[in-house]
Amino acid sequence: MNQKLTNYLNGVFTPYDGVKSVTELKADLLSDLQERYRELIEEGKDDDAAFNMTIESIGDIEETILEVANLSRSLERQLLTNFSASNFPKSDFAGVIAHKGQFNASTLHGSDFAGADLTGSSFNASDVSETIFAGADLTGSSFNASNANEAIFDGANLTDCSFSVTPLANASFKQSILVRTNISKSDLNGAKFKDVNLTDVTLNMTDLRNTIFESCSYIGVNFKYSDLRAMNFEGQKFIGVKFDKSSLDEISFRGATLKNVSFQAYFSLTNKYYRTIKTICFDDAVMDKLTYASLKGMGADLSKVKVI
Repeated sequence: MNQKLTNYLNGVFTPYDGVKSVTELKADLLSDLQERYRELIEEGKDDDAAFNMTIESIGDIEETILEVANLSRSLERQLLTNFSASNFPKSDFAGVIAHKGQFNASTLHGSDFAGADLTGSSFNASDVSETIFAGADLTGSSFNASNANEAIFDGANLTDCSFSVTPLANASFKQSILVRTNISKSDLNGAKFKDVNLTDVTLNMTDLRNTIFESCSYIGVNFKYSDLRAMNFEGQKFIGVKFDKSSLDEISFRGATLKNVSFQAYFSLTNKYYRTIKTICFDDAVMDKLTYASLKGMGADLSKVKVI
């Protein structure tokens, strides 16, 4: 009859073969059931009655096994996604699933993470230069103090991502999803944003003079303390954007749309700031009455602006 108990448990545990913690649970449970079976036999129960009563004593064991298996697999995944301080240049990680993956202080130069699910992952202080993240889900990930020069983020989901003190020279952000993305104190020399809707993005204390923004829209974006001199924003849309305390000389907003846009000076409106505002081109731009009134008060040339 002990073999019958063994066969019964084998059938219940078959879907979870190879899960270490489930295997340990099976061994402990078999020992307990055999002891319970012997007790019932000693009490005078026949084999069938003892077997049935033994099985009934464990209740809904399948639900317990499932919970143990799920927990075990979750822990195994966490162990498998810790690659910190690793050397993986030019590696193929395309399409992998690595939630909360740890790639800190690692060498990943030229690797391929295209289409990967890297939600909540960390690449801090790593070399991800020339690495491909095209189409990857990087929601909540961080690249602080990493080398991301020439990295490709085309079509990637960068919602809630952080790039602080991160070299991003010549990086590509074509059709990327940028929502609440933080890019601060970073090198964006030659970086290209094309067909991107930037929403609540932070671009603080960053030199953007050689950054390319093409066919983009900006909603709630904060450019505070950034260098935007001679930037070309022609024909693009700005809603709730802050250019506060930024370097703005010779910017072109020709044909752009500006609604609820702020151009606050460093401290007060000095003659230097008045001269800066006058260098900005607003020809053929469309703006709301509040933005218009604010800029007019600063002395901007709005003679060719359409007010809505």
